[in-house]
Amino acid sequence: MTSWLTRHATLIVACSAVAHLTVAFFAADMFDLRVYREGAPGVLTGHLYDFRLARPDPGGLPLPFTYPPFAALVFLPLAHVPWWLAQVLWQVLSLAATTYLVRGSFALLRPDRTVEPARVFLWSAAVLWLEPVSHGLALGQVSLPLAALSLAAALRPGPIAAGTGIGLAAGIKLTPAGGVLYLLAAGRRRAAGWAVGAFAATVVLAALVAPAESWRYWWHLLGDSGRIGPLASVENQSLRGCLARFLGYDGGVGGVWWPAVVLLAATATACALRAAVLRGDRLAILLAAQFFVLLASPVSWSHHWVWVVPALVWLRHGPLRRRRLSRAAAAAWGMTAGTWVVPALHAVAPAGSAVPWPAAVGACAYPLAAALTLAAVASSPRAEPAPVRVVAGVASGSR
Repeated sequence: MTSWLTRHATLIVACSAVAHLTVAFFAADMFDLRVYREGAPGVLTGHLYDFRLARPDPGGLPLPFTYPPFAALVFLPLAHVPWWLAQVLWQVLSLAATTYLVRGSFALLRPDRTVEPARVFLWSAAVLWLEPVSHGLALGQVSLPLAALSLAAALRPGPIAAGTGIGLAAGIKLTPAGGVLYLLAAGRRRAAGWAVGAFAATVVLAALVAPAESWRYWWHLLGDSGRIGPLASVENQSLRGCLARFLGYDGGVGGVWWPAVVLLAATATACALRAAVLRGDRLAILLAAQFFVLLASPVSWSHHWVWVVPALVWLRHGPLRRRRLSRAAAAAWGMTAGTWVVPALHAVAPAGSAVPWPAAVGACAYPLAAALTLAAVASSPRAEPAPVRVVAGVASGSR
């Protein structure tokens, strides 16, 4: 069976991609891509953050443009192509990003081995149907291309390429800033400096083009998480979203609960980073850094969790794959991302409605799976750091 799958890997991934494209073009609305395309021109007119995309679905909230002004500059070309062509280009880009996310995960996990194309194709065919990936593709989300850019930057041995890639990704959407934590944990301080510099350059460039909108975003809108959507929505898979479903709208921000859970997440992440650094496990370092950002962000929609793809690669093929914690974490991701449990719960308790406590517990599926993954990464550290090696242009070991 395995040999048959390997021989037909190209056909399998092609069929999976065609099936996805069929679903995307006939059953998906690509709301987020519409926001990027129709909202971006507002950066040149001073109305970027006044934009609202009306949704035809009953009860659907109007969608604002929520990213930094630099993102609008990046998305501007989409406004000058027909809608059908923008959809095609975006889907092709996102499918390529998904495949690269798989390939890059194996390359970062085993830099001294050649990545087998058949394995990449089979994994790509499967992960296309995980909820964060499939849902993100249906919405026309930018999370997949940005995750691929962050991973590509992490693979670069030079500090300029690594830092610039991560800084540009963070300039488009703030969550890829977790890459800076990865660079610091891996001992790549020069690359981290370049990342900060590249991010600052995106802020300055946007400020020169759209000073009023830049001021409005960075000084007035950045902290307004409610503008992004209902914090207590089941689809908000951050720790604050979980707290909001139990404690009320603000998720304990005004009390001790929110700082306490963020501190707990930071402690778990620090333990995972330390263990991964001691093993020279670069993919695990990157996962821990990105998971912390998703957990600590006020809003992390379920389709933001595309880092489930590298997580599953690490859990199934990493150095601790035989550990019970790794197997439990892989099973948890399979039950959450593989079964679409969050959209199902959202249908039971849509945004704005009360969330029954059994659904509220189940609605913390992604943070729970992430916690298991961090625990798996943190287990069994080696006593001494692994040496740095550069194999085929890719840095490995702890540095």
